[in-house]
Amino acid sequence: MLDFDAAQAALLAAATPPKRTELLPPYAALHRVLAAHVTATIDLPPADNSAMDGYAVRHADLTEGGTLTLAHHAYAGDAGRALPPRAAARIFTGGLLPEGADTVVIQEDCVADNNEVRIQRVPALGANVRRRGEDVASGGPLLRAGTRLGPAELALLAAQGLNAVPVWPRVKVAVMTTGNELRQVGTPLSPGAIYDSNGPMLASALSQMGCDVVEVAHAPDELQVVMSTLGRLAGQADLVVSAGGVSVGDRDLVRPALEALGGKLDLWKVRMKPGKPVALGHVSGTPVVGLPGNPVSAYVVLAVLASPMIRRMQGREPTAPAIWSARLDTSQSLGGSREDFIRVQAQVRDHEWWLKPHAQQSSGVLSSVAWATGVARIPAGEKRGHGDRVAYYPFGLWLH
Repeated sequence: MLDFDAAQAALLAAATPPKRTELLPPYAALHRVLAAHVTATIDLPPADNSAMDGYAVRHADLTEGGTLTLAHHAYAGDAGRALPPRAAARIFTGGLLPEGADTVVIQEDCVADNNEVRIQRVPALGANVRRRGEDVASGGPLLRAGTRLGPAELALLAAQGLNAVPVWPRVKVAVMTTGNELRQVGTPLSPGAIYDSNGPMLASALSQMGCDVVEVAHAPDELQVVMSTLGRLAGQADLVVSAGGVSVGDRDLVRPALEALGGKLDLWKVRMKPGKPVALGHVSGTPVVGLPGNPVSAYVVLAVLASPMIRRMQGREPTAPAIWSARLDTSQSLGGSREDFIRVQAQVRDHEWWLKPHAQQSSGVLSSVAWATGVARIPAGEKRGHGDRVAYYPFGLWLH
């Protein structure tokens, strides 16, 4: 069997990074991937301003209990004005610091009476002042290429006044499920049949990662149907993700279908549990990733094995999210001959992350995936018990 890390690297190597860019305004670029480094062109903030409501003063003029003359008001958006000696300017959050002022005394520490302000407590020099460029300095790096743009990143771009940003196109992905036993939701179940959960699961997971899911198709176990479905999907997508039909049984038809279309399929037995049969091939230059047909296995394999490949196709950096370290909360010894990816729920106790395994680790227990926050990895041939540290793959990061 192929080692898990080798299989992950092989999938990653098969990914072609994007080449064509698009220009989008920030409000339309949510979850897109930045295609170029962005350098700041203006300071943030663009000028010294107040971080609080209060009074702008010269620190040298302050004495506890002393009074200053009220010179003027400084509202956010107003042009700056000079501050006379021994004077204070009423200032509000975001207001430009008057020329000559170097400190803001918060209003709670002042008493205003007519045109005078009494200082009840003297703050430190420079208190409550946001300095020009202290957030972002002009000419410095703002965001790196490969960054997936969320609301915070888009706010940074908008704060620079950018009305268009270069992004990579969405990766178009098609999903194919296989199996005579599968029925579409909303249709009656005959004896021996089950509803297709892989289609909705994979489509939603890929959409969550920022892909454009162009079609979700089902192919029964008939060679000609699998061939025509694969050929159609490969013609309209950048990537085809299939579930089922990649083992070596009589009705596992993805490999012969792909070969009949002139492609080649590398079928692996990956040393991981759940999820052993994984396939990688191409149809007319479009990569095809074959996942196990078992929904639990398909979910885990997509999350921890195949998602770095998809991120590279999206132009994202890094291609692999962070792997956490946490302690097992278990009453039994865990681990086997393959890399074990145990479905766990992360909990915080005593300021540490603990991972509680689901009671049923069978690959047929679909509810365990909905319950789990991620998987704990236990190396092949090793055992881990209560309190032992393990690698933790949070689904929220690995399918994001």
